[in-house]
Amino acid sequence: MPMEKTFNAAEAEARLYDAWEKAGCFKAGANASRPETFCIMIPPPNVTGSLHMGHAFNNTLQDILVRWHRMRGFDTLWQPGQDHAGIATQMVVERELAKEGKSRRDFTREEFLAKVWEWKGQSGGTIINQLKRLGASCDWSRNAFTMSGAPNAPAGEEGNFHDAVIKVFVDMYDKGYIYRGKRLVNWDPHFETAISDLEVEQVEVDGHMWRLRYALENGETYEHPVEWDEDGNPTAHETRDYLVVATTRPETMLGDTGVAVHPDDPRYRHLIGKTVRLPLCGRSIPIVADEYADPEKGTGAVKITPAHDFNDWEVGQRTNLRAINVMTTRAAMFLKDNPEFAEGCDPDLVAKAIERLDGIDRYEAREAIINEATDDGWLDGIDSDRHMVPHGDRSKTAIEPYLTDQWFVDTAKIVGPALDAVRKGETKILPEQHEKVYFHWLENIEPWCISRQLWWGHQIPVWYGPPLASKELSQRSYDLIAQMDAAEIEKDKAKQDEIWSELDQVLRQLETQETILFCASSENEVQKQAEKFYGCPVTIDWGGSDIADLSTQQRYRLGNRQSGGWYKSGNSQSVDVVNLERDPDVLDTWFSSGLWPIGTLGWPEQTDELNKYFPTDVLITGFDIIFFWVARMMMMQLAVVDRIPFHTVYVHALVRDEKGKKMSKSLGNVLDPLELIEEYGADAVRFTLTSMAAMGRDLKLSTQRIAGYRNFGTKLWNAARFAEMNGVFEGYARDGTVPQPTETVNKWIVGETARVRQTVDEALAAYRFNDAANALYAFVWGKVCDWYVEFSKPLLLDGSEAERAETRATMAWVIDQCLILLHPMMPFITEELWGTLGTRPKMLVHADWPTYGPELVDPAADREMNWVIGLIEEIRSARAQMHVPAGLHVPVLQTGLDAAGRDAWARNEALVKRLARVESLTEVDTLPKGCVTIAVEGGTFALPLADIIDVGEEKARLEKTLAKLEKELGGLTGRLKNPKFVESAPEEVVEETRDLAAAKTDEAAKLRTALERLAELA
Repeated sequence: MPMEKTFNAAEAEARLYDAWEKAGCFKAGANASRPETFCIMIPPPNVTGSLHMGHAFNNTLQDILVRWHRMRGFDTLWQPGQDHAGIATQMVVERELAKEGKSRRDFTREEFLAKVWEWKGQSGGTIINQLKRLGASCDWSRNAFTMSGAPNAPAGEEGNFHDAVIKVFVDMYDKGYIYRGKRLVNWDPHFETAISDLEVEQVEVDGHMWRLRYALENGETYEHPVEWDEDGNPTAHETRDYLVVATTRPETMLGDTGVAVHPDDPRYRHLIGKTVRLPLCGRSIPIVADEYADPEKGTGAVKITPAHDFNDWEVGQRTNLRAINVMTTRAAMFLKDNPEFAEGCDPDLVAKAIERLDGIDRYEAREAIINEATDDGWLDGIDSDRHMVPHGDRSKTAIEPYLTDQWFVDTAKIVGPALDAVRKGETKILPEQHEKVYFHWLENIEPWCISRQLWWGHQIPVWYGPPLASKELSQRSYDLIAQMDAAEIEKDKAKQDEIWSELDQVLRQLETQETILFCASSENEVQKQAEKFYGCPVTIDWGGSDIADLSTQQRYRLGNRQSGGWYKSGNSQSVDVVNLERDPDVLDTWFSSGLWPIGTLGWPEQTDELNKYFPTDVLITGFDIIFFWVARMMMMQLAVVDRIPFHTVYVHALVRDEKGKKMSKSLGNVLDPLELIEEYGADAVRFTLTSMAAMGRDLKLSTQRIAGYRNFGTKLWNAARFAEMNGVFEGYARDGTVPQPTETVNKWIVGETARVRQTVDEALAAYRFNDAANALYAFVWGKVCDWYVEFSKPLLLDGSEAERAETRATMAWVIDQCLILLHPMMPFITEELWGTLGTRPKMLVHADWPTYGPELVDPAADREMNWVIGLIEEIRSARAQMHVPAGLHVPVLQTGLDAAGRDAWARNEALVKRLARVESLTEVDTLPKGCVTIAVEGGTFALPLADIIDVGEEKARLEKTLAKLEKELGGLTGRLKNPKFVESAPEEVVEETRDLAAAKTDEAAKLRTALERLAELA
């Protein structure tokens, strides 16, 4: 049956992908014919995610490498999977519950996690299906999930990734690499959890800078400059008994523990070591010297709140300031029952502050504080201020720097091998410029906060138990509750109050005692540890509870069973059993995804896949997660199994819009890859991204460019149809042999095919994806579909039987090679043509990749056909520049042509005349005036155009166009030479201006060439 006129991507793509999957084409080891392995780990998209242009670009590049290696016979694995995305997934499920009028708090932890697993089962495969639309040839039978094997995971989630994560935590804890400590973290008040820097987005807001007066203590004063001369020298002063500090967050002032000034600031340096009195609570805080305070910024005096600002935390560490947390996890004021806040303050002022501010939202507190500052005279002024405020990227809520107990990896202990591996070249990062980013992060590494206050995730395998010394206090609490029961029966209110007072003190003492930590991979293991430590039976409550929201009496009524402690068993008269409480926090998703290379291959089990494919080969990823993921995988694999996870990291650039702007929903310039696939087909989208994948350079993507590469697919399809209609594939049976033609044009195209094969392999081996794509585009469109199809027509239509047979065989082989070489980039249309054009022993996805090379190039044929092509192109160019009517056949003159040139002309005269629209060729000794000359190897040709075009009119037209162009170019060049423009204009605007200037420079050069040719005519 004849081929369809066009390729129906919408129909064919799903059909072809289904056929690949059913045939097991993507499974690990499929089509392997050599011992070498090739393994890529997909950067796991969030289970909540959907395909965006970054995914499409990243996965296209991975798929190219995977298909290329698979066709070359490597034992290949592209390992897919998804990240459980703790905060993102929990947010999605909580939103679904909110539609039903419910919240997470309406469920137990186990019930809520069941809801999450249910959602995952229904919607978690979205990103997988979208990657299939793109053509990603992953081994989906091995699809991994970072929560597989977790407790209570449903059927189908039986993997052991969870076991790997827990084992690594325990091992690193035992080695001293993981610890629990109090540090400042990014805190999302909406989700009530710590978040990573990558989950924080900076939002510019219109706000205020409030200037507050802090009174100097002990009668101190200083002379503050109020007037200055032209040189900036102070000429007048006023005596002040207060310092003015400026802040955008007055609500944090209740946690202030110091005021910093620059040690060399003449206004304040004599006050260093003195104190000021904090309004509202009367805390006495020192004036400290620190270079963080900038004399040129604000008032030069900076309030320091170590528990609520990252810079202030660093100042506090350097100057030994206290850190006082004055907010709850929901960013409400936390003053009541906060001994750290009250310490060193005026009790009466503390009581008033608690009455006015405790429990109210931070922004309500801000307003109340400013109102009081205004009323009491310590508000110095208010300035409008546009500044950046960090927000949670999921919650869109302003984050709080928050001092809290968290789990940390002591990265300083594991970073060394990760640095050495890159320094020694064991792992290469491409482009090399990104090595600087890698080294910068790791050489200045901070402890890594790995705990999150969520329910969805790997629960930290640590249990808390009471200290041995608390046994007596626990016994006393039981005795008191027994007395309380008796007092209630007797209805002795005074006795009850007395007992409650003592009980409250006992409970407070229990709460302040240091807990004992037990870390193990399972409940059974931790139970054995604890029983050995305590010498008594131990029980375990999985999970922990929200006891912080309960009153002291309610907490006691629940008993120590849920908070970890001693308790009585049965009718025992004394405490004889210990209950352990598990840490309710979960691990940061970057911790689990940091184990992606070994976890997906079955570690800690020594699986065949782990032994075969690890270390993996290449990681393709974006620049924004070099530290968050790449560096952490390096650190963790080296810490856990003492091997690098991959030998190469290819960092791809950013996909921007056609003007160079970052894609953003707010700008309305986002291109949806699924919509583009729907309109143009996956092959066009993939080839566009590949052709623009220049190493280290951002892509400027436009639909026009994608449409252009769809036309490229159409060009290939039409060439195949031409071949089919001319009987090229009749009886064709591909046996892998290379044709041995005798006709010059056939020898030439075989050589060109060999050249492009070598170019593509060299480019892909060096990760120059754009060079591979552009070489194939030039070869397939230019050499094959244009030149070779045209050159073959005389042989196919008018040649001898032998010439026709040879040309058919050569064309069949060449088109096959086009399909093979293009397949990694354009898998769908090539597979469709492969199956349509003949009977094959196997699908194209498993076709053998060619290994032929320069030995197929015939120098004589190569020289002749390139001479012919060059002549035709030069004639066409001259005609176009001189505005010769397109359909007009013109005479051509020739002079001084050598023997090789004469032979080439003689053999190809009909082709040249037809393709260059040449009427006749006349040999002359001397070229007359009014000719445009065309130099070729071995002689000169000329077009006598003086009588065909109006030279004067054409010259005027070109000069007018060139003048306009040079004026525009001058303006662009002037802007680029202006340092202010280059430094202050948006990056994409500068880049667009450079591109426009380069394009106009090229256009001007062509116009000058045309004018030079016109000068010849004159």
